[in-house]
Amino acid sequence: MQKPVNYCDSFASHQFDMSDSVKDFDLPWTWLDEGLRQLREQQLLRERRTVETLPGGRCRVDGHEFWNFAGNDYLGLAGDERVRSAAMDAIQKSGAGSRASALVTGRTPWHNALETRLAEIKHAESALLFPTGYAANVGTLTALMGADDVVFCDRLNHASLIDGCRLSGAKFRVYPHRDVDRLQQLLERETVGRRRFIVTDSLFSMDGTQAPLRELAEVADRFEAILIVDEAHATGIYGDHGTGLLEANRVALSRVVSVGTLSKAIGSQGGFITGPRRLIDWLWNSARTQMFSTALSPACCAAALAAIDLIEQEPERRTWLRETWQLVIQELRGQGWTVPEAVDGPIIPVIVETSERVLQLNDELRQHGVFVAAIRPPTVPRNTARLRVSLSYDHGQAGIDALLRAMHSARSPNM
Repeated sequence: MQKPVNYCDSFASHQFDMSDSVKDFDLPWTWLDEGLRQLREQQLLRERRTVETLPGGRCRVDGHEFWNFAGNDYLGLAGDERVRSAAMDAIQKSGAGSRASALVTGRTPWHNALETRLAEIKHAESALLFPTGYAANVGTLTALMGADDVVFCDRLNHASLIDGCRLSGAKFRVYPHRDVDRLQQLLERETVGRRRFIVTDSLFSMDGTQAPLRELAEVADRFEAILIVDEAHATGIYGDHGTGLLEANRVALSRVVSVGTLSKAIGSQGGFITGPRRLIDWLWNSARTQMFSTALSPACCAAALAAIDLIEQEPERRTWLRETWQLVIQELRGQGWTVPEAVDGPIIPVIVETSERVLQLNDELRQHGVFVAAIRPPTVPRNTARLRVSLSYDHGQAGIDALLRAMHSARSPNM
């Protein structure tokens, strides 16, 4: 039997002689040098790294092994044997890819089953899958809003929400983070327009704060606005059944569009929308990021289906996670770190202000075997660079102890 070709190894070992064409490649791109230089001087230049996921909440980065506190696998389901088995079974039956857009022939029985399941757990009439959470936000917002509409956006919303609002062509209004009073003032001023939309994350991905969803829903009702909520980082974690913060806050869904992702606590990949059937039918026919993208692989859908079952069957995962994030927040504050008061979730930002300092701390933590994301502008506002500590059920007590020891060791007396 012929040995399979390892394409990664064969590509890496191939030598390319580009000496004769270097100048040709350089000529059109020299104008980028100044921009790259400025990014480097401002400590904002991002470098690519190679990361290998390991069992038990660990990873190998550029050949070095760490506890992984930089991911979004909050419930540890991405590597769960039952989730992996479901994905592999789908691959055996249907192959690695979906082969086409969902609109053509890419929507398989796994896609149908997953959309039905998502609508069920969100108590919605229907659901629609997208290739990513980013695509779900951009596609939905641009399909629902236009130049005659007004959209009100939380200042700290995810980039996909901001991009979707801007690309829609609607009049764009930004309100301060979680400031419902200011939002009401803006709504009172904007009396001209076809429709009004309020757009927010439910759990903010860089700040670990929760949107005041009950108050936002009341405001939406009062001003006859549509509330669009991205539950990406809340799905699977909050609520009696783990469906998100809309459930936890007992928010009625009459004027609410719920966006979610399969790539965080659900441990797979892709995005989705749930809502009234007429909404989903409209997006199926008009959301370009869904219409013109190859559908999710059947394996992703099968993995998500298995993970959703586990979220329902094993509530102890989110119970452990909630108790652990409360403990870690308390311990970090006790060590003298700045963790904002409103943080209440598995995303724990440790504010250190300057990009230079956050990169220095990131290096120190890696020396202690802990990998934490160093977040800098423009991902977050200026002077709010931070360590983004992200917890997972996979860490167990050993991982949490390692994190707290490393943070204690990295703590500088003059901070």
